[in-house]
Amino acid sequence: MFTIKMSNLLLNVHESATLKKSGDSYLVRGDYEYYHYLCEGFDDRGWGCGYRTLQTICSWMKHSHLDVNVPSIRDIQSILVELEDKPKTFLGSKQWIGSFEVCLVIDKLFDVPCKILHVNKGSELETVTETLVNHFKKFGSPVMMGGDVDCSSKGIMGIHVGSDEVSLLVVDPHYVGKEQTKNFLFNKGWVKWQPLSDFLSSSFYNLCLPQVKSKYS
Repeated sequence: MFTIKMSNLLLNVHESATLKKSGDSYLVRGDYEYYHYLCEGFDDRGWGCGYRTLQTICSWMKHSHLDVNVPSIRDIQSILVELEDKPKTFLGSKQWIGSFEVCLVIDKLFDVPCKILHVNKGSELETVTETLVNHFKKFGSPVMMGGDVDCSSKGIMGIHVGSDEVSLLVVDPHYVGKEQTKNFLFNKGWVKWQPLSDFLSSSFYNLCLPQVKSKYS
């Protein structure tokens, strides 16, 4: 399988995200690379965000287990065609993928099951707070989040539970450019703590939670 050279990608970009609020934070454990639009010179603007979040999760698998590789976008498409989730015309296309496809690829590549959480609308995201807290406490693996009206893929690297508000630590794959620093990404909003109230109430959301522990757990 072809792999992507990762030497020029930033590690653990969530470490720049500060939060000046009381409460408890539960974060990803272990290292990962930040995959985003146009990284490694491949132009996937407008459709590749789900693939990039999946690659970020795969890089976490690589660092946590040492014997796995990060698939290219074409590799991911080939796997989904092989699994008969997509038709042959999907290979080489610009069709996006969501949390369900991410679940299939992770299971195929790493033999790791994933839990899918479905939330009917953004205003109900608080119903999965406890599940996300338990996920980061038990596994510490990155989470993929996607939706319909809000169809932009997001990597979720943590959750903060405050007295008056719950926030998710979002790593956004839509960034285009050469990463400057972790602080640069945080200051520009590509890495951020996003209150649940800021997610679209009109959109449903699916979250993919890989059920595997980091070696740092």
